[in-house]
Amino acid sequence: MIYLDNSATTFPKPKEVQKALNDVFTKYGANPGRSGHSFSLASALKVNEVREDVADFFNVSRPEKVIFTSGCTEALNLAILGSVQEGGHVICTVNEHNSVLRPLFELKAKGLIDVTVAEPENSARLTVSDIVKHIRPNTYMVCVNHVSNVDGMEAELEAIGELCAEHCIYFLVDAAQSAGHKVIDMQKQNIDFLALAGHKGLYALQGVGALCYSAKAKLLPIKFGGTGTDSINVRQPLEAPEAFESGTIATPAIISLGAGLKFVKEHYSEIEEKLDDLTTYLNYELRSIDGVKVYTHPDNSNGVLSFNIRDMPSTDVSSILDEKYKICSRSGLHCAPLKHKFNGTTYQGSVRLSLSYFSTFTEISRTLKAIKEIAKG
Repeated sequence: MIYLDNSATTFPKPKEVQKALNDVFTKYGANPGRSGHSFSLASALKVNEVREDVADFFNVSRPEKVIFTSGCTEALNLAILGSVQEGGHVICTVNEHNSVLRPLFELKAKGLIDVTVAEPENSARLTVSDIVKHIRPNTYMVCVNHVSNVDGMEAELEAIGELCAEHCIYFLVDAAQSAGHKVIDMQKQNIDFLALAGHKGLYALQGVGALCYSAKAKLLPIKFGGTGTDSINVRQPLEAPEAFESGTIATPAIISLGAGLKFVKEHYSEIEEKLDDLTTYLNYELRSIDGVKVYTHPDNSNGVLSFNIRDMPSTDVSSILDEKYKICSRSGLHCAPLKHKFNGTTYQGSVRLSLSYFSTFTEISRTLKAIKEIAKG
């Protein structure tokens, strides 16, 4: 099997993550923060260690500003719904995933906010000029997908962050497809909300994500329940991180995130270089195949590549790759409808190949050979 669906979830996981999971069953099996015995305290200390590691890696102002969630979807919902300003205006982009679009347009449908969708003028990048022209006096948030999950288009974070800081606008970054192989520095890039998917470029288990938020950002809970603190109070506490982590947290997945993050730290240069080389090679070779249309710009070598073969439904191409060649890909609309409308692929969708540190040159060569055969008919 050749696995090229790493934008959905990375596979395989590093051996360091597998080892960390074994430790969960012997050292960290208790519910952290819910009991005073030593077994529970050991789990709580391990979770806090991961929280500190995440804060350090992304330059979050304080560890308590790292909120563990069930994934990037919950993180984005918390950022959007927990900071809503009634009567305000939000700018997002055509690159956004439905995890951003749906909460925003739900708020708009209720008459709480207005939303503007920015389009990139440059086919290679989403730039600050794409955003600035949409700012209004009541704009309070800009939502930007750092790397598109459809075609790998990248956004200029630093310039957009500077713009938001100058106008006192919250800057929300969806880093589901970039964390782990692109430089992200919350304070340097003026990011107020950073949403992370642990199970993708950070090589953790499914079921864990994080929302990191800045010292100036104001955030209210959207989920209510037991926090292990101030239990006599029937109102939700407001102290972070407990205020945002009601219920039993996913300790095994969080510990796997810590192990995945350490793996990324140790291999960061190799990961970045490998994704760049393999994506560039794949893009160049695909463009030479008759009948193949590539949607990923050659400058975007971020491990995500999208294409179609003539007018074949993307689902058919993906099925052939799987059934005949044992190659795992993704087809359809990738939960990003505005991006497909922008690319002109609303009805056909597109085939997505997405890479990880464990992808190889041999696998990419075999995939190219398979696509050539399919394109020949």
